[in-house]
Amino acid sequence: MTGVSLFPFAEYWWFYGAFALFILGTLALDLGIFHRRAHKISAREAIAWTAVWTALALVFAGLLYVYCLWKFPLDPRLSGLPGVEDRCLAWRITMEFLTGFLIEKALALDNLFVFVAIFQFFAIPATYQHRVLFFGLLGALVFRVIFIALGAVLLQYKVLVVVFGVLLAGTGVKIFFAPMKPINPEANLLIRVLRGILPVTPQLDGQNFFHSLAGRWHATPLLVALVFIEVSDILFAADSVPAIFAVTREPLVVFASNVFAILGMRVLYSLLVGVVSKFSLLKYALGSILVLVGLKMAWLNEAFGGTFPISWSLAIIGVILATFLVLSLMPRGRKRIKVKLPTSAL
Repeated sequence: MTGVSLFPFAEYWWFYGAFALFILGTLALDLGIFHRRAHKISAREAIAWTAVWTALALVFAGLLYVYCLWKFPLDPRLSGLPGVEDRCLAWRITMEFLTGFLIEKALALDNLFVFVAIFQFFAIPATYQHRVLFFGLLGALVFRVIFIALGAVLLQYKVLVVVFGVLLAGTGVKIFFAPMKPINPEANLLIRVLRGILPVTPQLDGQNFFHSLAGRWHATPLLVALVFIEVSDILFAADSVPAIFAVTREPLVVFASNVFAILGMRVLYSLLVGVVSKFSLLKYALGSILVLVGLKMAWLNEAFGGTFPISWSLAIIGVILATFLVLSLMPRGRKRIKVKLPTSAL
């Protein structure tokens, strides 16, 4: 990781603009054509869309490698060293993108438990869940841009890098020992504020977020669920964005890996919602990953001369995920997670 950005915003503003238009275009196709009519996402459809979003991320990684190979033919820090090939920097940047993508995907799996609880709490039918997650994604993209911009500024200071690293590692350790607690949206301050501003009806009105009763607009359970999902994503981003900055200081790489990872989370939710309760040991994988990225920020990067080998990071994270997922499916690890929910949500 270099102290000076390889992709300064003043020079690459066009990329951010073009990338934003590309994302908006794909989302418009998603909601306007492929999911224009509300329906329950089948396993086959979820697998197909998961493959599409993953393929797009891999295509972007390939294009990023080719571009960096052309733009930065040799890492200036490695020039003059024997055996150094011109592909060093291009490979490193591409691996940083893929590692950030994997970290974001792994940490986002924890949000699946939250989504399940929210939709159960507000009694949102599977037919309309994709629509709620779609608009939740739009809000998530906006907040990620804000968090990434703040991180790019704050993490220029070494002491803050160490502080964030310690906090992430501490969060990871806490996950190991913290018991699973029931999720209660009623206790959320923002939900109570929303109900103070706008009357809420327990009645669904198809896929609409608002419903007119006696000449007055009321929020439907879809809107309340959407607000809570946005709040949970803000809290989630407080961990996930600094975690990706542990492997790269390039805001462009952080932004791209974040976007590609969360673009596929809606269909991944549809694919895993039926089996997510079987992964009882997943929290230990997430805790381990947070400890790893926290140590990278606070100590390992410095100990390895400025950058902990990115290929090692990718391999370790992959092994951690695979290990705990397999252990979860073994008879001794297969304990279902029960989320206690109130009998009445609204």
